[in-house]
Amino acid sequence: MTLMDRLAALSALDAFAVLALVAAFGGISWRIEHPKPSNPSVSWLMAAYRRAWMLEMVTREPRIFDSQIMASLRQGTAFFASTALIAIGGVLALAGNPAPLTGLAAAIEQREVPTLLWQLRLAPVLILLTNAFLKFVWANRLFGYASVVMAAVPQDISDPCTYPRAEKAGEINIRAATNFNRGLRSIYFGLAALAWLAGPIALMAATVFTTWTLYRREFASTSRDLLLQDETPKTSDAP
Repeated sequence: MTLMDRLAALSALDAFAVLALVAAFGGISWRIEHPKPSNPSVSWLMAAYRRAWMLEMVTREPRIFDSQIMASLRQGTAFFASTALIAIGGVLALAGNPAPLTGLAAAIEQREVPTLLWQLRLAPVLILLTNAFLKFVWANRLFGYASVVMAAVPQDISDPCTYPRAEKAGEINIRAATNFNRGLRSIYFGLAALAWLAGPIALMAATVFTTWTLYRREFASTSRDLLLQDETPKTSDAP
């Protein structure tokens, strides 16, 4: 069987399902990172809080609290990077020996599925997990850069470098969080891509579910409602 013969095992529905996965991944990522001002995402709202955090840090004494938060953020990115790397190894092992998936093919598709087809169906998972790993590693580096810039913020608020450096630390912090969120979205869609092992219909269903889950958490969640609440203290009606 030639390579073209094996690729012919992919139907038009398979191709459509993969294109839908790619479009959904790119579309929801753009929507989250570039929301309308009238309808901000949680990620956009948290970026404002990160800027406020760095400005608040300037007058906080001591700054141990801020360093502990940064250490926690770096630990989180390191954990997810390690998890993504382990998952990549598992997918590569399964792609090298897809025999365990043979029974799944017989049960679901009722036909013989070439080994290459299984490897092709695992390819999107591998690509998304690799992208997640790279994003997590870069986020970890950026959180480290932000920590160094934070340490360079002078204690004297009258120093002309104080607030510019704090703002710079805030922007680097936001870039780190952006890459961390991109890595998480890759994990989400990597899990959705696993549904392709059950066929293109399952892949499309998983894509729709994952996209809706991300949209709901960014634009229709309780946490978003809390972030949008007016923080201005209300005066009492009592005289």
